[in-house]
Amino acid sequence: MKKQLILNLLALMTSTLLYAQSIPNAGFENWTNQGSYVTPDNWSCLNSLTFPMGIFTCGKGTPGSPGTAYLKLTSKSVSGMGVVPGIAVSGLINTTTMQPQSGFAFNQQPASLTGKWQHMIFGSSQGSVDVQLTRWDMGMQMRMPVASAHLVLSGMAMSWTNFTIPLVYSDFSAPDSCIITFAASGANPTDGDYLYIDNLAFVGNVTALANLKQQNSVRIFPNPVINKINIADTHADTQKMDVVVLDLAGNILSAQSSLNNSAINQVDVANLPKGFYVLKMISTDSIQVFPFVKM
Repeated sequence: MKKQLILNLLALMTSTLLYAQSIPNAGFENWTNQGSYVTPDNWSCLNSLTFPMGIFTCGKGTPGSPGTAYLKLTSKSVSGMGVVPGIAVSGLINTTTMQPQSGFAFNQQPASLTGKWQHMIFGSSQGSVDVQLTRWDMGMQMRMPVASAHLVLSGMAMSWTNFTIPLVYSDFSAPDSCIITFAASGANPTDGDYLYIDNLAFVGNVTALANLKQQNSVRIFPNPVINKINIADTHADTQKMDVVVLDLAGNILSAQSSLNNSAINQVDVANLPKGFYVLKMISTDSIQVFPFVKM
């Protein structure tokens, strides 16, 4: 009986992983009553952290656009804590670090995140929207980035305004997890900063990436890397390549030209901070993308 229950749970988890295609509670219509406050279903916030002081940075706004409700994030002053930012994560949030801990199962390759927002700050620290698509790498036994989007808000939106945030892909593989994070303030929150969100959706797709040739003959090593990445191609040709290192936001950190891919070439990454990056190899007939980890 116990064995069958475990098998059923595994089957359910596998089904969820394979067929998850949308953002849970994307319109913020569903909320759970926690007694003194409510939280949006399938999303985490910092209400449990500020509950003892009777202050809540995440609330249910009404009416929605469209619908009956929306996500209302407001940074608030809390005695003994300073200003606690309004944050919501599509999954679990670590209330100590105020960073996302996990997301939801997701296997699509969308082009952009869309929705509606209102936002305003009362200091100089703008809020943000962050999206991370990742996959579990069995060989490396770690989670690897697939695509990301990070937008720092600018100006203000005093009424409902449509937004579209493109995702930058660093991997051809399908993701298995997604984390969306909304923050009403930046690193220096001000009491009253707010960000309202509604009507979320992923749109478009990046199937065009399949047209970019990723040759199995090319490999990079070591990965994770400490100092230098080696690039090896088993094809004995003399085609020249440009090699570019980017961060997950798509910013170019370094570039080298005219590498001969008939031999092992090296890219120095020793000065990069620890984290996830992308190595992009560009030739006349192909673009190849390799995510890597700097240790």
